[in-house]
Amino acid sequence: MLKIVVDAMGGDNAPAEIVKGALLALDEREDFMVVFTGDEPLVKNELAKYKYDAARVDVRHCTEVVTNDDIPTSAVRAKRDSSLVVGLRMLKEDADVGGFVSAGSTGALFAGGVMHVGRIKGVMRPALCPGVPNVRGGQTLLCDCGANAECKPAYLAQFGVMASAYARVLGVEEPRVGLLSNGTEEHKGDPLHQEAFALLSETKGIHFVGNIEGRDLMYGDVDVAVADGFSGNIALKSMEGCGKAVSTLLGTEFRKSLMSKISYLFVRGKLKKLHSVLDYARLGGTVFLGLKSVVVKSHGASKAKSITPSVVQAVDAYRGNLIGKIEEAFVSAGVSAEVE
Repeated sequence: MLKIVVDAMGGDNAPAEIVKGALLALDEREDFMVVFTGDEPLVKNELAKYKYDAARVDVRHCTEVVTNDDIPTSAVRAKRDSSLVVGLRMLKEDADVGGFVSAGSTGALFAGGVMHVGRIKGVMRPALCPGVPNVRGGQTLLCDCGANAECKPAYLAQFGVMASAYARVLGVEEPRVGLLSNGTEEHKGDPLHQEAFALLSETKGIHFVGNIEGRDLMYGDVDVAVADGFSGNIALKSMEGCGKAVSTLLGTEFRKSLMSKISYLFVRGKLKKLHSVLDYARLGGTVFLGLKSVVVKSHGASKAKSITPSVVQAVDAYRGNLIGKIEEAFVSAGVSAEVE
């Protein structure tokens, strides 16, 4: 049976919310099992709170934890019995393991993924590719959003190829690709983005539609938004912050008076639907594109409702042959195979 390894000790709410979310994922799919890596007594204490199919759950005991205070590369090398490193080694060494999910340190997961799992042949830089909810009820893939703060134009061209392959796995037949810039005109942007525009325009196998602005990300006019990690991360965090701000402001307004509370009764259904459509947690975590196996990074503050779709995301990416699709896309696109 397919195994999805889950880092039970990664994230702000580990292991309680991690265990709960992964068990809920088992209810949504019947064709896989979960292997938790972490402190076995702590994990089993959480498991004891729930009813589940014991045949579909296993625990791999680990004595160490990689924290956000650790230096990523050093921690991956030194803490070899950590829940994160053990999980990545299982992903590489166990043929039955199809994916790894962690809400732990992004830097350590990135470093560990490159060191223990390795890059797909030809990939210059793996990239984080989350799904951003859009007003059409779907998602826009944002690649990159933090793994590569400094980029070369060729990296951005590869991000477009990898994210397009991922979009096809998600069911988009001809993904529209846009380059995140400071204007839609072809000449906009700094030299990096101007050269990336030219490369994306010439890249085979992708449907490049030109530059897009930050305000376009949530409209759904493109299926893939290509960005350098610095700009992409700022865009992602800005959208998250805007969503929280709007929710807070609405909550404050509807509590101001009796009439406000009464008016809320008439619109709460619409507001709940709006919240559901724009809730990034429902889309799961962020897939690391470019690694030889499926690795999903959940938000550090993830609770069960975000861990559940992250685990399902790993199952679907594996079942959809994400790695093979990226390899095929690289061949058909003729993107530079230089590895740095």
